[in-house]
Amino acid sequence: MSYVVLARKYRPKTFTEMVGQEHVVQALSNALTQQRLHHAYLFTGTRGVGKTTVSRLLAKSLNCQGPDGQGGITAAPCGVCQACVDIDSGRFVDYTELDAASNRGVDEVQSLLEQAVYKPVQGRFKVFMIDEVHMLTGHAFNAMLKTLEEPPEYLKFVLATTDPQKVPVTVLSRCLQFNLRPMAPETVQEHLVRVLAAEGVPAEAPALRLLSRAARGSMRDGLSLADQAIAFGAGKLEEAAVRQMLGSVDRSHVFRLIDALAQGDGKTVVEVSDALRLHGLSAASTLEEMSAVLQRMAVIQAVPSAADMTDPEGAEIARLAQAMPADETQLLYSMCLHGRAELGLAPDEYAALTMVLLRLLAFKPGSAVRHGDQQEKKTLIEARATERAPPVASQVASPLPAQVAPLQAPAPARTAVPAVGAPPGRVLPVVEPAPARPAQRPPVPSNGRPGSEVVGVPVRQQAESFRENPASALTLVPTEEGDFWYATVSDLVAREAIMALVRELGLQSQLVGRDEGHWMLRVERESLNQPASRERLQNALLAAGHAVKLSVEVGTVTDSPARRNAAAAAEKQRAAEEIILADPFVQDMMRDFGAKIVPGSIKPVSSK
Repeated sequence: MSYVVLARKYRPKTFTEMVGQEHVVQALSNALTQQRLHHAYLFTGTRGVGKTTVSRLLAKSLNCQGPDGQGGITAAPCGVCQACVDIDSGRFVDYTELDAASNRGVDEVQSLLEQAVYKPVQGRFKVFMIDEVHMLTGHAFNAMLKTLEEPPEYLKFVLATTDPQKVPVTVLSRCLQFNLRPMAPETVQEHLVRVLAAEGVPAEAPALRLLSRAARGSMRDGLSLADQAIAFGAGKLEEAAVRQMLGSVDRSHVFRLIDALAQGDGKTVVEVSDALRLHGLSAASTLEEMSAVLQRMAVIQAVPSAADMTDPEGAEIARLAQAMPADETQLLYSMCLHGRAELGLAPDEYAALTMVLLRLLAFKPGSAVRHGDQQEKKTLIEARATERAPPVASQVASPLPAQVAPLQAPAPARTAVPAVGAPPGRVLPVVEPAPARPAQRPPVPSNGRPGSEVVGVPVRQQAESFRENPASALTLVPTEEGDFWYATVSDLVAREAIMALVRELGLQSQLVGRDEGHWMLRVERESLNQPASRERLQNALLAAGHAVKLSVEVGTVTDSPARRNAAAAAEKQRAAEEIILADPFVQDMMRDFGAKIVPGSIKPVSSK
């Protein structure tokens, strides 16, 4: 006797044997039990989820005669009567399956509909099953519309498709639609365990886990891969053999890669990439496995209780979730998805894989601290450290351009005092600590060395917003430096001197301090603080006549060009709403007829 593949041998014979489609089984079972039968059904879903199987089960339920030949419509077909046996074997005369992928013309559909005028020969109902119905031509759809809407009482239509978007709405409106969902990997694995146990095939749990993930939601694909794995493993399923057959990447390589990315270890990343090439493992599979692990990490970071410690890999994934910040996890996940699409564009997929991994490392948030801005960050740290220095008689700004004095809250105006030894015409304001907040501005020596000569440089400073006040991040606090920065950035944007990320850096940043040759910007998101964007903005300023060096820090922003634009837009919106509400006609409509203005329907008209 010839061998029957697992996907056909274990095709469900009753609704109770259906796996993973409980919502469809429940609806059809209740309809059959209550005799509330529709004349046309449409089953949608990806390949291998049971569309054809449900169609055959429905035909059996409608035509089952029972073991004694006296049965009626039932949700539990007997499977032994002549109708059930013939439908299972594919030779029931009143059940017709039409493959629309190869019979898509109007002639084939008309030939099928010609049989509709004849009553069933053997069963209770005629059932026309059209598979991949979206492949029919427009004329074929039009030919079946009238019969589909008002078929004879003994005729039932069952349509199946993997792409319901291509089915005309005139057909959809005439059908009762059921969406069969893709199978979860756990559901596929549980079914494989039962099937292989019935077959007497020994199988390792990790091997079944690999097969269930490779099935990608299709039970038929899972059973077909199990058939292939049994042949590959000579009658048994072992993890190493299945992994070799699928070309899957060992999760240990993936864990090592993610751990190296979390630590910023580029050497380990390149070593693992070379090891993947040496073992001939799939580059696309590597990125897919990384995406799957990163997705589970993101879930654990958002919901710590979601960690599944019963999974052998659960503890390692939970550890990586704690080692990597949530924003980095999201960034790596996005880059893995996009990187997989780029593998086919490179002449060597392993070189492309290495580039994707190095890109993950290069765009790691905060990588600038490790790769090239040590000196800049160090000076900023030193500048902030002056806030904790012990008070002295007075404080002046450092003559070094890179050392910008930390910014504080607004203080009452004081008389500017020339610094000792300042060059003619160059006066540096000396600010004494405010009596009410002595701890806010502790003065420090100019350079830490007593008795040294101090050279004054004209410095402009503005107050730093209090970070402990969250509401300050939502309001606009106009400043003198903000006026200058808004005009500068607006000019660069109008001339298209800055684009994309550089434009966002300029619009989202706040100018908090500037002296000769050095400007300090502040942004709220670390992702904007990238060396390349900062250098391009600096070059654009140089072309505009500002030969300065830019430094960027992360903090609360209260006055940026973007905030000013948003405030101006909000003011225009408010003015437009006031004009509409003050209109006499609008007031009459609201008073006499209870009219209401639809939220969001009022838009200000830009004047040109």
